[in-house]
Amino acid sequence: MTQSAPPLPTSLSAVKLPLIGPADALIIVDVQNDFLPGGALAVPEGDAVLPVINALAQQPFGMVIASLDWHPAEHGSFAPSGAWPVHCVADTEGAALSPALNLPQDNLLVLKGQDTELDAYSAFEGQTAEGARLDETLRQHGIERVFVCGLALEYCVRNTAQDAVAAGFSTFLLTDATRGLEPSPAPTLSALHDAGVTLCHS
Repeated sequence: MTQSAPPLPTSLSAVKLPLIGPADALIIVDVQNDFLPGGALAVPEGDAVLPVINALAQQPFGMVIASLDWHPAEHGSFAPSGAWPVHCVADTEGAALSPALNLPQDNLLVLKGQDTELDAYSAFEGQTAEGARLDETLRQHGIERVFVCGLALEYCVRNTAQDAVAAGFSTFLLTDATRGLEPSPAPTLSALHDAGVTLCHS
């Protein structure tokens, strides 16, 4: 298991983690059993993010949020009609957060992908247990900056970071705390950089 960052695109560099405070939120995207080695839709080296995220979660973030794919058993994205194998079916072991995650007790869960017809890659498309949207919840807690990490880079992590920018938050992608499905992260990192996301190394 490695904690090294994925290679960055030529001409791009990741800034160091800035000082963290109560106006900052850590958004941990889909670090669930089905996306880890041995899972139904495993991200290569997905378990490498675990020690990095555990260290980040000890920083004094104002909020720590974990998003989860939480699909009905007949979700439209599942093969054979959809693009993905069956994964993260609600209330199954595959949908559970990795037991190796060590998060604060007051972390907030956001469930997404509950509508049979919608993929809902972004954490901003999910809801809390109380039915609140993530952007509303962040604003209610005075959050100004969000730091995004997790799985998988090209899909749920990318969409979450882009939606955070669109919602008006200063957005950082923690490059050493995410992994993707594609051999090179460079195209996705370049696209996020161009979209206004700051690439950051913890």
